[in-house]
Amino acid sequence: MTREEAKKQIVEILKTVHTIDQNELENVTEKTDFITDLGAPSTELVNIIVKLEDKFGIEFDDQDVDEVGSTVGETIDLVLKYVNK
Repeated sequence: MTREEAKKQIVEILKTVHTIDQNELENVTEKTDFITDLGAPSTELVNIIVKLEDKFGIEFDDQDVDEVGSTVGETIDLVLKYVNK
């Protein structure tokens, strides 16, 4: 899976998150921050992680989840770490 493919899948997941500003999803880059740019509450990040696990059929280690930042790029890194094992 490429970074661009992962980003597209992440954006598709974000479209299902009602607390995110849907208008901002058109301009998502790897530097986009879920909290500051998309308006997601920090508590929503856990739900996004669960949706990523379901979408990709993977389970992240708790330590990796604790260490991931709140940008799309950092989330792509996490997904690719597991998908491309």
